Amino acid sequence: MTDTIPACYNVSIVNSNQFWKTDKVLKTELPILAIQIAFVVGLSRIFSIIYKPLHQTRLISQIAVGFLLTPPLLGRFTLIFEFIFPVNGVVNVEVLSHIGLIYYAFLSGLEMNLTTILHVKRKAASIAIAGIIFPMLIAPWLYGLFRKVYGHIMMFPLEESTNKAYILWTLILTVTSFPVVAHTLSELKLLYTGLGKAALTASMIGDTYSWILFTLFVPFSINGKGAIYTVPCTIIFIVVCIFVVRPVIQWFIDRKADKDEWNDNQLLFIFMGVLACSCISDFLGAHAIVGAFVFGLILPHGKFAEMVMSISDDFVAGFLVPLFFTGTGMKLMLIAIFFHENWPFIIMIIFLLCALKILSTLFVTLFSGMRIRDGLTLGLILNNKGAMALIMLNIAWDRTIFSVPTYAVITSAVLLMTIIVSPVINAIFKPRKRFEQNKLKTIQKLRIDSELRLITCIHNTRQDANMINIIECFNAMRVSPVHVFALYLVELTGRAAALVAAHIGKPSNQPGEQNLTRSQEELESIHNAFDALGEAYDAIRVETLNVVSAYATIHEDIYHSADEKRTSLILLPFHKQLTLEGTLEVTNVVYKDINQNVMQGAPCSVGIFIDRDFGLVPKMNLHVRMVFVGGPDDREALAIAWRMVGRPGTELSVVRILLLGEAAEVDASVHDETQEILSVVIDTDKQKELDDEYINTFRLTAVNNNDSISYSEIDVHNGEDIPIVLNEIEKFGCDLYIVGQGNCRNSKVFTDLLEWCECLELGVIGDILVSNNFGSRSSVLVVQQYGYGGMIFGNNLNHKATNKGIFESVV
Repeated sequence: MTDTIPACYNVSIVNSNQFWKTDKVLKTELPILAIQIAFVVGLSRIFSIIYKPLHQTRLISQIAVGFLLTPPLLGRFTLIFEFIFPVNGVVNVEVLSHIGLIYYAFLSGLEMNLTTILHVKRKAASIAIAGIIFPMLIAPWLYGLFRKVYGHIMMFPLEESTNKAYILWTLILTVTSFPVVAHTLSELKLLYTGLGKAALTASMIGDTYSWILFTLFVPFSINGKGAIYTVPCTIIFIVVCIFVVRPVIQWFIDRKADKDEWNDNQLLFIFMGVLACSCISDFLGAHAIVGAFVFGLILPHGKFAEMVMSISDDFVAGFLVPLFFTGTGMKLMLIAIFFHENWPFIIMIIFLLCALKILSTLFVTLFSGMRIRDGLTLGLILNNKGAMALIMLNIAWDRTIFSVPTYAVITSAVLLMTIIVSPVINAIFKPRKRFEQNKLKTIQKLRIDSELRLITCIHNTRQDANMINIIECFNAMRVSPVHVFALYLVELTGRAAALVAAHIGKPSNQPGEQNLTRSQEELESIHNAFDALGEAYDAIRVETLNVVSAYATIHEDIYHSADEKRTSLILLPFHKQLTLEGTLEVTNVVYKDINQNVMQGAPCSVGIFIDRDFGLVPKMNLHVRMVFVGGPDDREALAIAWRMVGRPGTELSVVRILLLGEAAEVDASVHDETQEILSVVIDTDKQKELDDEYINTFRLTAVNNNDSISYSEIDVHNGEDIPIVLNEIEKFGCDLYIVGQGNCRNSKVFTDLLEWCECLELGVIGDILVSNNFGSRSSVLVVQQYGYGGMIFGNNLNHKATNKGIFESVV
């Protein structure tokens, strides 16, 4: 090893007669610390924005800040480096970064789902264990190969003692980071696929095993033979925490939670408990983060854990932890690799280090029947490294267990494993690819004796009853059953791993209802409501799922869920709800954005349900009215209405609006500019032929053979007639309107009216029926058929604010 050079600096003692002997902190040390935090946090946020298209974690951007300060880059400018990290400021930033690391370990323990770990399936456990055993067997051999290839260089000599280096080298290659895996799966929109769930469970188990190995073997690298006493003492400490301390804390926290008596002073005792457990584990000879992790693990999960993480996560992960990970990048000296004459062989060793866990996972998945591509993808995902690997790297550096070349090689391998995951998976798995055309993804093309599979999306417990009421109308029979996938949508805020871990298992498995978070309580309520639906109808099967994602991209998770479940319809709740006055008011404008995003690229047909106390309508005397204008959406809406009328006690009235004269003018502007007018006319004629053919089939098959179905036609000559006709239809009354969204109608009248609509996702007819000025008390189902590109929401959004008043006056 190279000789350690001491750095000395003068400290002026201000209060020499008192216990704390130090300089003027506010004047000398605090400004330096503030500059360091501002530099690291600010630059890491910039790197996060740069790396965003590559779906990299914040950890990579924080390490990049440290690497920027190495001698080949900004580090060679002595003035800049000494200004940011002067010698007298190193101690303070090191202390603060290690405090942040302790609380980071505490939060990691707090987000672990013990229920899932203890009830894990054999397949996930075997994948996690294989990812540990195989690297443990091969990694020492690769370490020996690296030492042989690198040889002896005076400038960067290798470490003399190899026993401790063997241990840490091997452990670093075995770990898997659950938080990083959760982030990667969420970014790639694979979280709720079968592959994503397998990766998530295996990574959680692997992360747990990593902590166990860290507790058992890292003390041997820190204390040598003294670890013989450290390990048993640490195990005793953990057992005492679980079986003695945990029940006491559980009782105290539950009592406070029931009475809602929590305040900042009492939470301070929790944070002091983190430091106390860290001090105990450090005193026993283990690393301080072991005590912090165990303390987080024994605390009650659910509401309490959510509250603690919401309070501390931004400060810990946003300000303290970046200081620690930046230090990891500052120690990375790539010059030790590339200035060696055998650097190509060293690069080859780095790639071999990256391949160990991938090969072991691929081997196990092949035996379990998975495809090679899925096994390779799973191996890449589980190869993600996180805080645990970087902590062991810093232990090896601080205690001079690793030399500069060894640290550079293993750190490069760890970073490469994590960086390449998202780009490679995008290349080989292509999770964002367009979905293949399939005629079964519409209700119209579904055979009458086929199972109807649909997804219903729910944001809160009020919406589950609304969705259940409309699903009951779909006439589930033994010949044509209905398979419902209830998707509870949860907004991703804060730590991705914490929310995902909380929703892996069923909330009912957790000990104590008071431990459930708000989202878990809602999920349990929704689960119970849909279970009751499945028990009430023999021909309805129900599965309750949940999606935790950012609202801006949650539509992609819905896409993948619909594609994997092979559904024909996605049911979405409207972003407005009925008030006591009988009007519709906005509940959350974000729901509208989600609905529009889903409609733009859904892999099957989409329906938006607007509820107006539909649950109060007696299902044995239900009157449905379908307004048919033309186009694929209207044909899909008619197919749904046709299916509903098979249910006993349901009456269906189909009103076809015939566009004549001015109202029948074709609008070519709805197509691309490169498309000729003739093509638009041909497409319009083709749609009319399809409309006539489907209507004739409906009249011949349904109307003539069923007294509960009626059919009528109304002529419309201009745009002003449409609201008048709808008002005339409304006078007859109904319980439920079913209409098409109106895509591909190619009608100039409807294009002009669409610019004045408040809710473009409903189309012209739907927007009029839902308008408060229209005065209807009927519920509405707006349908968009799959296969025609989806609705495009563009410049028309700019018109709705200015034209809303004109449109309402017309209505």
